[in-house]
Amino acid sequence: RRAEAVCIPAIHLHMTAATMQVSQKDFEKAQEQLKLLKKDPGNETKLKLYALFKQATEGPCNSPKPGMLDFVKKAKWDAWNSLGNLSQDNARQKYTELVSSLVSAESADQKKNASPEEGRHDGYETILVTTKNNITKIMFNRPDKKNAINDKMYREIIKALEEAGKDDSTIAVITGNGDYYSSGNDLNNFTKVQPSEIEKMARDGAVLLKEFVGHFIDFPKPLIAVVNGPAIGICVTVLGLCDVVYASDRATFHCPFSQLGQSPEGCSSYLFPKIMGLAKANEILLFNKKLTAAEACDQGLVTEVFPDRTFQKEVWARLEAYASLPKNSLAVSKQLLRSMEKEKLHAVNSKECEVLKERWLSDEFVNAIVSFFQKKSKL
Repeated sequence: RRAEAVCIPAIHLHMTAATMQVSQKDFEKAQEQLKLLKKDPGNETKLKLYALFKQATEGPCNSPKPGMLDFVKKAKWDAWNSLGNLSQDNARQKYTELVSSLVSAESADQKKNASPEEGRHDGYETILVTTKNNITKIMFNRPDKKNAINDKMYREIIKALEEAGKDDSTIAVITGNGDYYSSGNDLNNFTKVQPSEIEKMARDGAVLLKEFVGHFIDFPKPLIAVVNGPAIGICVTVLGLCDVVYASDRATFHCPFSQLGQSPEGCSSYLFPKIMGLAKANEILLFNKKLTAAEACDQGLVTEVFPDRTFQKEVWARLEAYASLPKNSLAVSKQLLRSMEKEKLHAVNSKECEVLKERWLSDEFVNAIVSFFQKKSKL
């Protein structure tokens, strides 16, 4: 970037030269520290950093507004423009503080993960997979992104389900790390796509989603969801394909498909009406109704709800008891329960993915995504 002289208004002349030098030095040090971060801080944080850096070095937003379909440049412009007349000194200070918080958080995470968990499987970046006491646990592990599922995470979950289906465990458990179970599909998956690549993105996305849901349909062992917090989108719909769903009382369940210009997936268009009745399913899948854990339990999506303070202790005691049951008996019994529906579920999955591919190419979807990121970029 071309360095520009920083203009200091007369009203700030009471600040000493030493104070200004320290501030500039800290600002430059923060830029170097940011380059050393090993973990991607995420698009939302990167937008804040970009905006604060531009404000600190150039002042208020002075560039023309990008076109509506240029998602990345538009999000950057919105983030910078939202800072208004924030002074360069304050922007420099906020930038330095934000980088400092990122460095501290990464340092704490590294200490926490210094000792690998017993039975942990190698080869995963976005999930944690462990096998212990005849239970394979698949944990969504992007807590700083509310466990949103990006393309890599989709593929890693597919791989983990394949391995769990073949290993010596009796049951498999899916849960989330941190406050969220999962915020669903990471919409940043769509922001890196050039206009000429949109059709390929939609086609590849539909193939990946079909494979992902297919692994839930075909999973050969009891699959139990331990919903530790809010669940959104795809991570709600595939609950209908799990054998048991336990939820903390602070969990919520939300499928904002029409709000985002999309349509149901995860076989929910077939299973939700079957589980809870057509009228209740319509409220959730058409009109974006968010359910509390108690409501989800009443409607049959959740098996049982536990107080958050005792959730982990009570649920895991129960899971360990399940894992002590005869392995082959459980697997055979599950197949009997699932076999009559399996062909139908695969057909539903295929149809849902075809419709979603069309949705991803629609103006409604593009406008909804642009609106979503405009709201996120406001600091």
